[in-house]
Amino acid sequence: MSAAAPRSVWSSRWAFILVTVGSAVGLGNIWRFPYMTGTHGGSAFVLVYLLCVALVGLPLLMAEILIGRRGRGNPVSAMLKVAEENGASPWWGVLGWVGVLGALLILSYYSVVAGWVIDYMRQIVSGVKTVTPEAAAQGFGDLLADPLRLILWHTMFLALTVGVVARGVLSGIERASLLLMPALFAILLFLVLWGGMVGNMRAAWHFMFDFKPELLTGQVVLSAMGHAFFSLSLGMGAVMAYGSYLDKQSSIAHNSFWIALADTLVGLLAGLAIFSLTFAHGLEAASGPGLVFQTLPLVFAHMPGGQAVGTFFFLLVLFAAWTSAISLVEPFVAWMTERLGVRRAIAAWGTGFAVWLLGAAVCLSLNDWSGWKLFGLNLFDQLDYLTSRILMPLSGLAVALFVGWIMSRENVRDEIPLPAAHFQIWRWVLRYVTILAIVLVFVYRLTNPDS
Repeated sequence: MSAAAPRSVWSSRWAFILVTVGSAVGLGNIWRFPYMTGTHGGSAFVLVYLLCVALVGLPLLMAEILIGRRGRGNPVSAMLKVAEENGASPWWGVLGWVGVLGALLILSYYSVVAGWVIDYMRQIVSGVKTVTPEAAAQGFGDLLADPLRLILWHTMFLALTVGVVARGVLSGIERASLLLMPALFAILLFLVLWGGMVGNMRAAWHFMFDFKPELLTGQVVLSAMGHAFFSLSLGMGAVMAYGSYLDKQSSIAHNSFWIALADTLVGLLAGLAIFSLTFAHGLEAASGPGLVFQTLPLVFAHMPGGQAVGTFFFLLVLFAAWTSAISLVEPFVAWMTERLGVRRAIAAWGTGFAVWLLGAAVCLSLNDWSGWKLFGLNLFDQLDYLTSRILMPLSGLAVALFVGWIMSRENVRDEIPLPAAHFQIWRWVLRYVTILAIVLVFVYRLTNPDS
């Protein structure tokens, strides 16, 4: 094997923030956050979610970046190196593998959902209008029933994703993020302004931010806690991989704050834009996962400039999905290039082909293979259950345990040189509050399959 090439480093701290925000901002912010807000009490869910981002998401985000930068390698190598440095068992390297493999499993069905977005954008651009709720449901059903259509869009999205990763850390991932993320924020602000002009922004604001204590339930708290964890792309190796390219002079705490803030703002702004248009047309906020793919097409069909606005909206969702998908490929590609010496382009396209095969099976599980189920779940639901309810929470829990209890205080302090009081608060929250919250979410989601 030839000598390893010098390891890439992000060109600036803002480049790192943008690529990591790109990893965090995805379908969870623009699809999942609004529909969960709608079905879990509006402002009650939002306010608990904001608190949980501070107490669960942010401390864990800092911990994952810390391991990546300290280990200076892919998630597997980084975990092994940091574990050895702290006299811990090499079995901690399994944690890196859980994140890496979990990311690829997530991408296999995430790419399928992103394909739905491409199809809906195509329909709106071509002038297709969905004018009744029945037609909206029928249109979505027709899409899921067409395996060739699903596989086509899945293939296109995955090719876009792998093409970026194959170009490298700086020429591919960083450059794409520097283009896509400002475009994403510009489109999002346009949609919010449009919602303010032609929608019912006052109703959307009251729905999301007028706190009603009577709507606060245990289910709302645990659902918000779980979404705060998942919305930052934690527990799947992506943040750890990106952290390994961060220079030593950059502040993990400051960067993590801006990443969490930007990720949260995207969700809140998307919610305001979507609910302002939804309420203006007398439609239900609590329409569940169909909010984006069935309710919003009705809104776009009946509003002034709906074709243009709908195109911009689905372009926004596509950009968000694209930047997140890029981060799911990188951990395994980094492992192949660093550990096996495989050229990046070969590693990226080989990884993409393996994910494509599994994704094609996911597409078929929604139609031709829908009769094949395990525990009553098709392949799409099985992968979602395995990753979001088991692998990601366990990986996040292990990271919190490792940084909070296994790593020496001195080594952690070396990576996060906060003022003594601030460092002590962060470490205490990570060791107790974050760990307890992840355990509660893990148990809740395992025992409540519909959560």
